Amino acid sequence: MGKVEIKNITRIFRKEDAPETLALDNVSLNVDDKEFVCFLGPSGCGKTTLLRIIAGLDTPDSGEIILDGTRITIPDSKRGMVFQEYSLFPWRNVTENIIFGPEMKGVARKKAIQDAEKYLELVGLTQFKDSFPYELSGGMRQRVAIARALANEPEVLLMDEPFGALDAQTRNSLQHQLLEIWDKKHITILFVTHSVDEAVFLADRIVVMTARPGKIKEIINVELPRPRIRTSPEVNKLRTAVLKLLSEERKERID
Repeated sequence: MGKVEIKNITRIFRKEDAPETLALDNVSLNVDDKEFVCFLGPSGCGKTTLLRIIAGLDTPDSGEIILDGTRITIPDSKRGMVFQEYSLFPWRNVTENIIFGPEMKGVARKKAIQDAEKYLELVGLTQFKDSFPYELSGGMRQRVAIARALANEPEVLLMDEPFGALDAQTRNSLQHQLLEIWDKKHITILFVTHSVDEAVFLADRIVVMTARPGKIKEIINVELPRPRIRTSPEVNKLRTAVLKLLSEERKERID
């Protein structure tokens, strides 16, 4: 029994006058408390769909998600989600974006603002607390999105390719910062990515998924100590092994 139990999840998408699409096929996985798990696989393999089901934003056709022994059916504050799109409110400044969730939960505005200052410091944006999203770079906006998710004090942070739209230098910097936040907050992170390098750098375990319908092809335990050096022989060896798995999956899909 883990922190998050993914039990036999199957998801089928149906449209009128079109064949059914089996997106996820009997996916099961236990995620431990405070574990960092990356999901990796071909486009369309159901990674994002699985994350949305864990968030309570989508419903499986069969199977269930269990968090701390309780079945998930709707979103709640125990699970925070960070999307690839920044999804900030453009009419709210940085602080107002971060306190939105706590205020919706009934937290007093003064306390919500005090707490927001802690998260702004955590993501290195204290001096931009009064800025609006359009005044920030892409990387800064994504840091605000992370701070907003953390402000709800989630036990599990769900991240759907949060750095996918960023340049390589910014992406690497935010990966380092995310690991620092994870270490300080002691939360569980489920992270969807297309980047092998990102998965190898971040994860305790890498879940490699098959092409549609999405199944778990292999789970790789990453036993390399942190901080990881991207060019080290050990990292290169692991990266090569993961790339081989993905190459096999692409070949099977073409055949």
